[in-house]
Amino acid sequence: MNFLRGVMGGQSAGPQHTEAETIQKLCDRVASSTLLDDRRNAVRALKSLSKKYRLEVGIQAMEHLIHVLQTDRSDSEIIAYALDTLYNIISNDEEEEVEENSTRQSEDLGSQFTEIFIKQPENVTLLLSLLEEFDFHVRWPGVRLLTSLLKQLGPPVQQIILVSPMGVSKLMDLLADSREIIRNDGVLLLQALTRSNGAIQKIVAFENAFERLLDIITEEGNSDGGIVVEDCLILLQNLLKNNNSNQNFFKEGSYIQRMKAWFEVGDENPGWSAQKVTNLHLMLQLVRVLVSPTNPPGATSSCQKAMFQCGLLQQLCTILMATGIPADILTETINTVSEVIRGCQVNQDYFASVNAPSNPPRPAIVVLLMSMVNERQPFVLRCAVLYCFQCFLYKNEKGQGEIVATLLPSTIDATGNSVSAGQLLCGGLFSTDSLSNWCAAVALAHALQGNATQKEQLLRVQLATSIGNPPVSLLQQCTNILSQGSKIQTRVGLLMLLCTWLSNCPIAVTHFLHNSANVPFLTGQIAENLGEEEQLVQGLCALLLGISIYFNDNSLENYTKEKLKQLIEKRIGKENYIEKLGFISKHELYSRASQKPQPNFPSPEYMIFDHEFTKLVKELEGVITKAIYKSSEEDKKEEEVKKTLEQHDNIVTHYKNMIREQDLQLEELKQQVSTLKCQNEQLQTAVTQQASQIQQHKDQYNLLKVQLGKDNHHQGSHSDGAQVNGIQPEEISRLREEIEELRSHQALLQSQLAEKDAVIENLRSSQVSGMSEQASATCSPRDAEQVAELKQELSALKSQLYSQSLEITRLQTENSELQQRAETLAKSVPVEGESELVTAAKTTDVEGRLSALLQETKELKNEIKALSEERTAIQKQLDSSNSTIAILQTEKDKLDLEVTDSKKEQDDLLVLLADQDQKIVSLKSKLKDLGHPVEEEDESGDQEEDDDELDDGDRDQDI
Repeated sequence: MNFLRGVMGGQSAGPQHTEAETIQKLCDRVASSTLLDDRRNAVRALKSLSKKYRLEVGIQAMEHLIHVLQTDRSDSEIIAYALDTLYNIISNDEEEEVEENSTRQSEDLGSQFTEIFIKQPENVTLLLSLLEEFDFHVRWPGVRLLTSLLKQLGPPVQQIILVSPMGVSKLMDLLADSREIIRNDGVLLLQALTRSNGAIQKIVAFENAFERLLDIITEEGNSDGGIVVEDCLILLQNLLKNNNSNQNFFKEGSYIQRMKAWFEVGDENPGWSAQKVTNLHLMLQLVRVLVSPTNPPGATSSCQKAMFQCGLLQQLCTILMATGIPADILTETINTVSEVIRGCQVNQDYFASVNAPSNPPRPAIVVLLMSMVNERQPFVLRCAVLYCFQCFLYKNEKGQGEIVATLLPSTIDATGNSVSAGQLLCGGLFSTDSLSNWCAAVALAHALQGNATQKEQLLRVQLATSIGNPPVSLLQQCTNILSQGSKIQTRVGLLMLLCTWLSNCPIAVTHFLHNSANVPFLTGQIAENLGEEEQLVQGLCALLLGISIYFNDNSLENYTKEKLKQLIEKRIGKENYIEKLGFISKHELYSRASQKPQPNFPSPEYMIFDHEFTKLVKELEGVITKAIYKSSEEDKKEEEVKKTLEQHDNIVTHYKNMIREQDLQLEELKQQVSTLKCQNEQLQTAVTQQASQIQQHKDQYNLLKVQLGKDNHHQGSHSDGAQVNGIQPEEISRLREEIEELRSHQALLQSQLAEKDAVIENLRSSQVSGMSEQASATCSPRDAEQVAELKQELSALKSQLYSQSLEITRLQTENSELQQRAETLAKSVPVEGESELVTAAKTTDVEGRLSALLQETKELKNEIKALSEERTAIQKQLDSSNSTIAILQTEKDKLDLEVTDSKKEQDDLLVLLADQDQKIVSLKSKLKDLGHPVEEEDESGDQEEDDDELDDGDRDQDI
């Protein structure tokens, strides 16, 4: 401070010390002083001078201040002074000049210094690195300086931060700072950073910005919060507006559900502060950003469904029907509800069911229409209600039908206790207020938009104009008001309604032309040379007349297409007509209305065109121009082409239906294939499991087999020991007897084998004879006997096989018993007291006998195996013989059928021969009566031939 006083005191001592010299000395001290304290004091002095002498400090000290940021990072105090000085140089926030010239100069000065600072991108990177410091005196000035840079020159600074490593992530850490002032200024910094930069918006969104901002809004009290909530909402709008990726991320992250708490506003609200109104207004705008008509249809539809499912739409409708809501909040709520229900059938159906809390309850649509046709309501509110009604009817044929139905005679409440939407629209259509006329006409036109059925239904509407006079149709009443010369806004609204009504509806065109006064009125309006204000009405009359020509079905002889075109050429002139038709699209308000669906007008005088009507004009202007210049022959050709196209469309529709059916069949087949695949996979898993089980069983079997071999080897060695120790003589004699029995059984089995061989030979011979009989295809009386013999042989073979299997089973059991006995012998206790020689002799004898016994046992096993194989072969032969018998039986049945048929044919022939014989006899008698001679020989010969034929027939019958 002493240094600063000296400098400033020297400055006031004489005129030679100017401000520039003082700043120059301070800059020299910053650049040349070796002591940190001197540099710090010099920077602090520059900071105090930077507000008043911004230009001089910026020109002379900026380079030195940047050098301080690079070299003196260890001292937070000098860094803070340097950052504050740079902020004062670049920022325009501290300027308090009221004059416009000084304000413009300061703004230019700030942008110039910003350009100098970012000329070296390393300066911005250095500033980002300083933001990592946790020290408040460094971090907060750094945030303010970077925010000021972004406000001065946003795009180039954004590009530098975007290419800086982890640049955006470092700035996102500011939202997690526990110090509110840094966090709040961090929100302002991110506002400037994300403005009009989609890439940075995506990075910030994926850095969990939505979660952090929504948490801050909740902590601050939602709509009751302060300026921080407003800043967070503005940042959310920057991230979501015109950014489809972030909108989808916001929806997928279930953040729409968290927005419901924002709109929990009760009826008994103590008061609406200005900040609360601002916050709620921004919250409603954020909802509209997600469901804006300019978004892709798929994204808008998914957000609309999510808002209905989470109850957000219901909450908005509650605010809509609540009392004590400020007018601007109510207007924005109506606009928000409009876009939430626009084109979404589920939301539109819900909105149709909403009732106002009145006695008796009235539908919300009726209450809103009452506000629209009431001229005492604010203009902005009436525009919002019209937009809501348009959105309710957009792509909603059900809603269109309900609105038109309230105008039909069968649905009008005769008691007059309740007012319907149709009655309100008719009342507004024919009231004295031109704005109500226009709004009602446009609303009714939207009830007919793209719906030919409702256009035809509206022709049934009849109006009672006065007492005692017959009712007049709504169509005729509209034309009557047109001819009365009302205000331009009223006539424009009615003409837009009539053009929408008659387009794509030949029946409505016929009704319109049926009144003979309509066409002369239109031609008279078009032909007159009026002022600029009436040119728009002339253009709309030309459009209505062109629609009457283009959609004319020639059902009225006086007003066919050709006659109407001749009338135009005669009274108006084609060129003049086309010029008047072009007045519509050339109007200055036409392009404004064609941009957005919402009717947003600064004042009632600008409310001329409707958005959907501009689309209709764009669609019909070209085709009407072509239709006017076409000849009758071209019209006929066009009609033929239309018919051909209709046939083609029918064919295409037919094939589309076929393709749709085939798609359904394909889907069913795919489902069947998927189920079969699942079953196949299940079966494969089952087979795999069974294979693994079989493998386990095989492994267990092999393991048991190995263990059994080890046990046999152990038993063999044990038996050797037993032989060495000796065996009882009684056991040896018993073994001999058993061997003899096994030999006898072997002889018996051999005899049985011989018998089976004989049976097999007999069976083969019978098969050969049976096949020869089948090949000869003759049926002898011995077939039945052979079949009986074969059946007997089969039964005998089956009994033999059964006895054979029993015998084999018995032999197997005896063999197992013999092995068990041998094992018990091997385990017997040796006899003590004998001499070694006697024991050795006995042992040798027993060894020989046991080896012979084992050999015989092995042979018996082989014989049993051979018998089992023979049994299998015999079974196969029996199966083949059974099949042969079945074949013979079928052949015999066929022959029996043929014999039966031949017998029936012979009987029929005999009956025919008998009838013929009777006829011949009667003819001969007639010849005799007439006097003609009859030869008896022929008769006898014929009789003999008949006898021969009868004999042959009897033989055939015997056969």
